Amino acid sequence: MPAPASSSKYVFWGLNGLLGAIFIVQLAEPGLSTVWDGAMIALAAVASVAALGRRLPLQNVLPAALITAGIGGSAHALSGIPDFSLPFGPIIFNAAAGPEIFNTVPWTVPLLWVIAIFNGRGVARLILRPWRKVKNYGLWLIGLTGVLAMAFDLALEPFAWHVKHFWLWRPTRLVVTWQGTNLLNFLGWAGVALLIMMLATPLLIRKQPGHASAPDVHPLVVWLGALALFAAGSARIGEGWPVAMDAAIALATTIFAVRGMKW
Repeated sequence: MPAPASSSKYVFWGLNGLLGAIFIVQLAEPGLSTVWDGAMIALAAVASVAALGRRLPLQNVLPAALITAGIGGSAHALSGIPDFSLPFGPIIFNAAAGPEIFNTVPWTVPLLWVIAIFNGRGVARLILRPWRKVKNYGLWLIGLTGVLAMAFDLALEPFAWHVKHFWLWRPTRLVVTWQGTNLLNFLGWAGVALLIMMLATPLLIRKQPGHASAPDVHPLVVWLGALALFAAGSARIGEGWPVAMDAAIALATTIFAVRGMKW
């Protein structure tokens, strides 16, 4: 029916309009209260769900979002337990990340997983578009989403720790780190992302037959916006290596995504 479709379209663009406005405010005034950080994370997560809901039923998208948030948040909660610290390593959450769910993990962390997985998967679909009819396309999509989730965290960690002070990492026996973050964390992100994708993918497969849909650029826009925000924050505190990493990830994903969109 046209009315609900029209309403959902207005909701979608309204969410993205608010997200864009807060994004601009955050770039212009980085010292705003943590309420603004929470609002941006929440809007980005909801907008990501709404974007996927344009081509899939919400009864599929919402459970996939719950699986993503539940597994990602639970994994971080386990890492926050002293003397356990798996799968990411020993992490301590700060008040800046927001109130904690059941005194375990800040409410923003599960939403960060929704942002990373939903948009990482969307970018992966663009990159793999030339191979969408290949037999093992689904496995490649799951694997590439895991790689992109790890790349998202590579960009996120310096911003979340050194710029926003959402959390901090306790020392481990691992000598090699990235901006103070142990390498186990990034392997953990890839592993948890793969687990999420294996469980959520059946919900995210379009069951109705039909012509191939046009490329959806929304995940790429959100992805690049997040990287731009991370880079801007690191640049303000004089951290050059994170800025270079963010730029490299943004450039590589953009080149491959645009290439895939042309098919």
